[in-house]
Amino acid sequence: MHNTASVVADGSTMASTLTPAQKRAVLFAQQQILRARAARKAKDDRQAALHRMWANADREEEPVSRVNDAERTRVVVREDAPISLRKINGEVLRSLRTKDHKTLREISSKAGVSLGYLSEVERGQKEASSELLVSITHALGVRLSDMLMMVADRVREAESATPMSIA
Repeated sequence: MHNTASVVADGSTMASTLTPAQKRAVLFAQQQILRARAARKAKDDRQAALHRMWANADREEEPVSRVNDAERTRVVVREDAPISLRKINGEVLRSLRTKDHKTLREISSKAGVSLGYLSEVERGQKEASSELLVSITHALGVRLSDMLMMVADRVREAESATPMSIA
């Protein structure tokens, strides 16, 4: 009995009685624990950075509704550039998502669309179908009609910035 207590109390005594395979297993387990701790710390650091970024953004703006916040992000259009409804749709969706402090992953899972596809829609690289727009706006907690009104306002703004040419 006394011998077992000394083995448990003293890790070095216990390590000397392990077989080489057991030592490798212990070393592997220790490495896994260290990796898990490092991953947890990295995740916590990312979350803290996101919360700081959101807190700074909230401090810079006066408190108004989520839709009004998203309307503030306006489209900058070059005079010679054609208006892209696809890009404006994506910008409105992204501004709604970021103003609500949601991640692409959260919205994509709620909307039932792949993360990559949602990202492409937000960047104006893919055209979203009407069904997809309905599911995305539902996941954002915004009515489709409100989102489309924001898009219409931005299109109107882009049109007024671009002189009309009559052929």
